[in-house]
Amino acid sequence: MPSEPPSHEIVIVKTLEERQQCYDVRILVFHIEQKFPLETEIDELVSFPKPMEDSATHFLLRLIPSLSPIGTIRGFKYPGKDYYKLTRLAILEEYRQFRFGRELVESLHNWVRQDALQNLADNSDDFVEIVCHSQIPVKGFYAKLGYEPEGPEFDEDGDPHQKMIYRMPLQPSS
Repeated sequence: MPSEPPSHEIVIVKTLEERQQCYDVRILVFHIEQKFPLETEIDELVSFPKPMEDSATHFLLRLIPSLSPIGTIRGFKYPGKDYYKLTRLAILEEYRQFRFGRELVESLHNWVRQDALQNLADNSDDFVEIVCHSQIPVKGFYAKLGYEPEGPEFDEDGDPHQKMIYRMPLQPSS
C-alpha cells in the first residue's frame, strides 16, 4: 500500500524554465530510463503553424514547497482537426505509486473541455475526442480512464504502441 502522496501541484506551463523542467522529466523517463533516442524527445522539427512544442499546452507536476519537477503531460489540437492529442505523459519512477498519472490526465481533460467549449466552432456533439498513442504495457491505464483502442498496434520510435481514443463529454457528468 503506497504511503500518502507528497504535497504537489499541477500547473500549466507559462515560462521557458517550466517548459525545460518538463523536458528534463521527459528525458529522464523516455531517454534515460526507457532508452528512446534523445532526438525523438523534443518535437521542434514538426511544424504546423509553429513547432509542436510551442503550439502545445504543457502541464508540470511538481512538489511543493520545493517546486521540484516530478511529472509532465502535453496536450494540443492540430489546426483544422476536430480532436485533441494527449502526449508525453511522464512521471519520475519513484513517484509513480501515487496515482499522479491519473491526476495529470484529468488536468489535461479539464483543459481540453474548457478549450473545446471556448474554441470549437461546432461543439454540438457534446463530446470531444482525445487521441493518444499508448505504449502497450500501459494500455490498461488509459482504458481505466475511458480510452478505447482503435486499429492495430504499430511501431513508434522502435516500440509497440496502440492508438487510444477517449470520447469525452463536454459537460461534466452530474
